[in-house]
Amino acid sequence: MSDQKNVIELKFIFRALRHRNYRIFFIGQGTSLIGTWMQQVAMSWLVYRITNSPFMLGLIGFVGLLPSFLFMPLAGVIADRYNRRRILMVTQSLALFQSAVLALLVITGKISVWHIMVLSMFLGLVFSFDMPIRQAFTVDLIDDREDLGNAIALNSSMFNIARLIGPSVAGILIAVCGEGICFFINALSYIPVIAALGAITLTPRLVVPSANHVLGDIKQGFIYAYNFVPIRAILLLLGLVSLMGVPYQVLMPVFAKDIFHGGPQTLGFLMAMFGVGAIGGAIYLAGRKSIVGLGKEIAVASVFFGLCLVAVALSRTLWITLILVSAAGFAMMVQMAASNTILQTVVDEDKRGRVMSLYTLSFMGTAPFGSLLAGWLAHNVGAPNALLFGGVCCVMGAAVFFKMLPVIRKSIHPVYVQKGIIHEVAEGINAASEMENLSKE
Repeated sequence: MSDQKNVIELKFIFRALRHRNYRIFFIGQGTSLIGTWMQQVAMSWLVYRITNSPFMLGLIGFVGLLPSFLFMPLAGVIADRYNRRRILMVTQSLALFQSAVLALLVITGKISVWHIMVLSMFLGLVFSFDMPIRQAFTVDLIDDREDLGNAIALNSSMFNIARLIGPSVAGILIAVCGEGICFFINALSYIPVIAALGAITLTPRLVVPSANHVLGDIKQGFIYAYNFVPIRAILLLLGLVSLMGVPYQVLMPVFAKDIFHGGPQTLGFLMAMFGVGAIGGAIYLAGRKSIVGLGKEIAVASVFFGLCLVAVALSRTLWITLILVSAAGFAMMVQMAASNTILQTVVDEDKRGRVMSLYTLSFMGTAPFGSLLAGWLAHNVGAPNALLFGGVCCVMGAAVFFKMLPVIRKSIHPVYVQKGIIHEVAEGINAASEMENLSKE
């Protein structure tokens, strides 16, 4: 009986893969993401090897992510107005070009800090359009909207499986061959996702022409997100966690080299263990049959994430830190993927691209400032103290979100009723039980 139950649960977890378009994109994107994580680890190690400066790590992170802050609102309008697949094919091709140039400069020994800054800014500009459009594109790949939450969770699983594999492989390759090979492999990894985009067959999406100017559409998206309390609260908490907590990753080379006296392999293990925990968080969400209750889980996960960062800052033992980093990965994934799932579920279809651009802006657009702040704090008070400060801020933000849960629940309840979510998730359960489950959100 238990074996049968496990089989049923396994089918439930991977149910979004039954959609052909999503399955093709999932495979292609998964291959590309491994290369992306290899490049990220190689980039951070290259910068720290050349400069030996925590501040430069933060500065490179800042210039690489700054375009996200500037251009993602525009990307949301484009996602609502134009063909998402064609835009993604262009952005993925440009990312391939960036990696190839970076590989050539490193392998030939011509690389310098200003090259890294310019190429990081270029890639940031590309991804400022790629990421929110890719978030909105997920809906186009799923024929049955009931599987949307599962698809989002599987996207997160794919992202973090790549986070597990990529840094580990990168650490070995950097030690044996240098950083250049990682950039070259990343360039090649974009080919499968471009091919996957070409193989997808989509029903033309109905786009209602907008009478507004582009700036008017951007303003409309901001007003809509601000006036709908659940969207506003989720985006604000996500933005805080991304500003104060997520940039800890730019400090991992400092922990690997100066705290634990290791090399690129140690950095790879630290990054990979974060991925292990994140995979667990994504699988946990994929196994849920309902979005009811995710609001409370967002708050709990944010508190747990902040506490993990505080513990990592205080730890001086590598194996303990690896466990804590994995727990932080679990918590951050639950918080971010649950936020994504709720937003994708409740948003009006004609504003999906703009809201998802704000979602991406919340965790990507704030990251450059967080990276710069983390680098500055690490330079002045040390990396552990910088991490400690960020963790405390995450816990405080989550506490405010906890207090807002009753208001969020009241605002989101009519949407769940309208979309049939409560009836759908409470199959065979009476109405009183439905309300009890909702109250736990």
